[in-house]
Amino acid sequence: MAALAGPLALRLRRRPAFVTGRDGRLSTSTTLALAWTVVLVWLLLATLGYGLTAGGGAAWFEGEHGPLSPLTTVYLPLLGGPYAALIGAKAVVGARLERGTLAKPAPKPTPSGRRPLRELIANDSGRTDLVDLQYVALSAVTLLYVVLFFLSDVGAGLPPLPTEIWALTGAPAGAYLLNKVATRANPVITDVSVRGDRLTVEGGGLTADTARVTVDDTAVPAVPDPATGTLTAPLPDSATPPFTVVVTTRGLRSDPYHYESAGL
Repeated sequence: MAALAGPLALRLRRRPAFVTGRDGRLSTSTTLALAWTVVLVWLLLATLGYGLTAGGGAAWFEGEHGPLSPLTTVYLPLLGGPYAALIGAKAVVGARLERGTLAKPAPKPTPSGRRPLRELIANDSGRTDLVDLQYVALSAVTLLYVVLFFLSDVGAGLPPLPTEIWALTGAPAGAYLLNKVATRANPVITDVSVRGDRLTVEGGGLTADTARVTVDDTAVPAVPDPATGTLTAPLPDSATPPFTVVVTTRGLRSDPYHYESAGL
């Protein structure tokens, strides 16, 4: 397991682009599909190694109740849920981006260049998403369940888990995909800068004609720039750092962004 997952984890730690989405954040669906792939490959390799050594050779794999008999009834459905969510989420997000009904702003770069694991359970604004959280949590529990049952009796081959266990990955994967389809795209603020008496807001979904900017509960007129995806607005005389910026577009409100002057 270490020989299989170790180099992969090191590679992803240094360059996580393989498990990131279109916006550069860690992709929940890609990460979980990869985790299930690694575990299933490890189970098959470990079973093969045991069968060719302590198991007695090719005859050990034969029979109706052989060590690989649960593969098609339990383990392929377990793997199918995460991959269905991965493919479906990519299709939904891609289609919504093309239609302009979804914005995926790039996140702020981290000092280390690595993406925080919290992105697996957070939305584009950085807040914990309940649907993503349950998908990650139930998948992690199911992975641990499979690994521990296998280690408890390697000689029995793939553990004959209840066939209903696929629901622990299939149901959360379905909820994750439905969440991608149903969720309306809130505007997202990724950065705020001030130059003189002008405020510039960067993010995603900010350039609608109905965009409004509020600075510490004071509404100010905003001018969208579709070319850069930013909003510019006059800074109220009463606003002194730190202050809070909120953008509202099409009736949807962004999470508050707390601005502090560069010198703080």
